[in-house]
Amino acid sequence: MEAFKREEKYTIEDIYALSEGERAELIDGKIYYMAPPSTGHQRLVHFFDREIGNYIQNHNGECEVFPAPFAVFLSDNEKNYVEPDISVICDKDKITDKGCEGAPDWIIEIVSPSTKQMDYYKKLFKYRTAGVREYWVVDPERKLVTVYNFERDTMEEYPFGEEVPAGIYEGFSIRV
Repeated sequence: MEAFKREEKYTIEDIYALSEGERAELIDGKIYYMAPPSTGHQRLVHFFDREIGNYIQNHNGECEVFPAPFAVFLSDNEKNYVEPDISVICDKDKITDKGCEGAPDWIIEIVSPSTKQMDYYKKLFKYRTAGVREYWVVDPERKLVTVYNFERDTMEEYPFGEEVPAGIYEGFSIRV
């Protein structure tokens, strides 16, 4: 009889034990290493950070926007740790010195060739079940923004150049 190889499970401690400069995410106890972002990726992160931050500031909003790297602990089970490209958090009690304890209200992930499967499938499921209200997948290659509004149970796609309405803010939209 053949023995089954037991898959090793990791915890947040393993994330903190990574070498300096090494980045990874942890989903259901499995480590996913992250490649350094491209210049185009960083431009988009900065764009969203600025647009959302300016909107919140100009409307005296309570939410805060955090660009990556920013730790998000989706659950309290030590097996899930992510660094979304953009996290918008409206519940100040979730923000700690370590990052966000629980689900942000709005998450934006910018797809790169190495993260496509993760952003469109694994993270979609994780974010939805963790209680994220809205999730945007920005795909520069396809020039498309896919918006998942989990509160309304909708999914819509917007080509770059069109206004993309933010579900958590009435009257706010972003043209990518």
